[in-house]
Amino acid sequence: QVQLVESGGGLVQAGGSLRLSCAASGRTFSNYVMGWFRQAPGKDRELIADIITPGGGVEYPDSVKGRFTISRNNDKKTVYLQMNSLKPEDTGVYYCAARRLGAAEYDDWGQGTQVSVSS
Repeated sequence: QVQLVESGGGLVQAGGSLRLSCAASGRTFSNYVMGWFRQAPGKDRELIADIITPGGGVEYPDSVKGRFTISRNNDKKTVYLQMNSLKPEDTGVYYCAARRLGAAEYDDWGQGTQVSVSS
């Protein structure tokens, strides 16, 4: 099990940028796939991106492709989400999550951080 704490959310104007961080503690960080999810008001939670190894290949949904970048630093036990060219539809609560390599489900979740993008 890992404990996850997100930070970096806030209010930003459309076109702006934010960088979310998720600090992990607990067991070996490198044994976990790390993901960022978001939940927009009135919508289901969706996976934005997940990453297995630093510099590893990542796929993004079309809604954020080219604007968001996930990265991780195993030495710091931290995963990041760089968000550029933010749009009002990016507004929501962003969650960091972890799942063990080979597992199907994310078992460990952070408390979430609010991102609000004004038009």
